[in-house]
Amino acid sequence: MRRREFITLIGGAAVWPVAARAQQASRVRRIGVLMPFSPGDPEVEGRKSVFEQSLRHLGWTVGANLLIEYRFGGDAESIRRHAAELVALAPDAIVATGSLSPAPVLQATRTIPIVLANAADPVAAGWVQSLAQPGGNVTGFTNFEYSLGGKWIELLKQIAPGITRAAVLRNAASAAGIGQFAAVQSGAHSHGVQLTPVGVSGRDEIEHGVDAFARSGSGGLIVTGGGTAFRRELIITLALRHKLPAIYPFHYYAKDGGLISCGPDTLDLFRRAAGYVDRILKGEKPADLPVQAPTKYELVINLKTAKALGLEIPPSLLARADEVIE
Repeated sequence: MRRREFITLIGGAAVWPVAARAQQASRVRRIGVLMPFSPGDPEVEGRKSVFEQSLRHLGWTVGANLLIEYRFGGDAESIRRHAAELVALAPDAIVATGSLSPAPVLQATRTIPIVLANAADPVAAGWVQSLAQPGGNVTGFTNFEYSLGGKWIELLKQIAPGITRAAVLRNAASAAGIGQFAAVQSGAHSHGVQLTPVGVSGRDEIEHGVDAFARSGSGGLIVTGGGTAFRRELIITLALRHKLPAIYPFHYYAKDGGLISCGPDTLDLFRRAAGYVDRILKGEKPADLPVQAPTKYELVINLKTAKALGLEIPPSLLARADEVIE
């Protein structure tokens, strides 16, 4: 029997005939994982560790009964190339992470199970029919409820009450970028903050947009999810250069020098994704596994960055933080 490969892309599931299931334990399965990061990124290493450890607890050991093919890349072209490579392996499943990876994989296959990890609004993106009944070959875990956008504005005003303007980095071509910006707009109105959208399609667009915005005073920065993580070093550097109080969507921004982050626990999403991969390898269909929202959110504050910006974090906010970096 030809060994099939399994690509980890949080969501899909292979269906095995009853007679074939008895052979599953004795043959090596292969999965593929596509991440919009550079190899060696600390966030990548954390996700890999949690994912593989969770699979071990479920009886899957890399090098024994499981092989994992990892692919990395931040720009659209490299993601498309790696998606095609993984699909060509004819794996048992693919785990697609972030908001940029799922579409290229879906364009390449409608049969290999895909598990989404840390992906935004799969319904609006057209990857699933509904959260409760995904249909097709995709399932997994989302990373945002759009209402969080209003929270970003609130937190930014708590840290820097004098802000009257905010640049919002967002991917205007994605459903997530549109939805998150709308939520931020709603919160901005009640807090008296004027918004300036800045595109994230490339390094030059980000740099020119933030530089232009920063020429006027009383400004802050809001970074939404979806296509920004790969550029986080640039974004954090620009915020510090222009003395812009900034809030970010994931913990690794604050750990890399960003002022404050508020968003889902990305490692927990990979832990839960491993459970879906296990269920798919054991015969369940992705169409029958509901897409789930995050259950853990975390607030991280970088006091060193606050000091560099001349900001004093309110004690009440520090008391609520899940992690304070000093």
